[in-house]
Amino acid sequence: MQIRYGYRIEVICEQPTALLTLLDIHPSRRHGLIRPDEMRVMPVTAQPATIKISEHLDPFGNICRRFTVPAGGAVIACDGLIYDSGEPDVAEPAAQEVAPADLPDEVLPYLLGSRYCETDRLAGTAWSLFGQVEPGWARVQAVTQFVHNHISFGYAFARSTRTAAEAFAERIGVCRDFAHLAIALCRCLNIPARYCNGYLGDIGVVPNPAPMDFNAWFEVWLGGRWHTFDARHNQRRIGRIVLARGRDATDVPMITSFGPHELRRFEVITEEVEEEPIRLSPTAVRLVPAKRDAHIAA
Repeated sequence: MQIRYGYRIEVICEQPTALLTLLDIHPSRRHGLIRPDEMRVMPVTAQPATIKISEHLDPFGNICRRFTVPAGGAVIACDGLIYDSGEPDVAEPAAQEVAPADLPDEVLPYLLGSRYCETDRLAGTAWSLFGQVEPGWARVQAVTQFVHNHISFGYAFARSTRTAAEAFAERIGVCRDFAHLAIALCRCLNIPARYCNGYLGDIGVVPNPAPMDFNAWFEVWLGGRWHTFDARHNQRRIGRIVLARGRDATDVPMITSFGPHELRRFEVITEEVEEEPIRLSPTAVRLVPAKRDAHIAA
């Protein structure tokens, strides 16, 4: 299938303000781009201006853009088309846990506590709840099911400072809170887990009347590779398009502003569309060189 995706975000600021964004399709999915999806940044003032945009790969392999919004603000927009298999997230019930001593070096950071995932505060809880569950896929699914049932979802519950331990105690949150709690519990059980965000449309499910938004889910390392789980929805979904991955939401803020600003408009689109003849974009597999001094502030 083909999925149209994009966003339109209006940022208002009184002074020129530096921004970092993680809004590009992740390099692992760019081979499926059907047409270019270059970000457009347009000043909201009447005065035309050229806004220089640079890009690099951050330490986690995500495409990061940086630019300065002029006084008054700017509209940040993108519209793209991507090919998707149309299949639900892959399920592999036979996937087994890998002992920490046998994990690849690059996977080890996803066993450790992080800003929003306090393994030290949840270790006892994790083992008491899931220590007797069969290791591997069944254990991760048990964690996913528990978090799905334990937290009540609501946009009014959003709080940017809520941690996994606080989500466990408060039992409310949004998709990032579901992901953080599931990640923390998995790490406590010695299962590497990482945070993901991106597009997830109402494909193959009953449409949600709420305005479309970006989504958060998580991936775990089982059987020598990463697998997708979603504690918010607790089902294998179709049309998931990843933007960025990291240890938790600290590593993958969609917009980082180095100065005061007002978010006046925020629209997200992701939907299945009638297929066009596939002509893969010449930039579909473009990768930008990584810079060693890349840094993203949360």
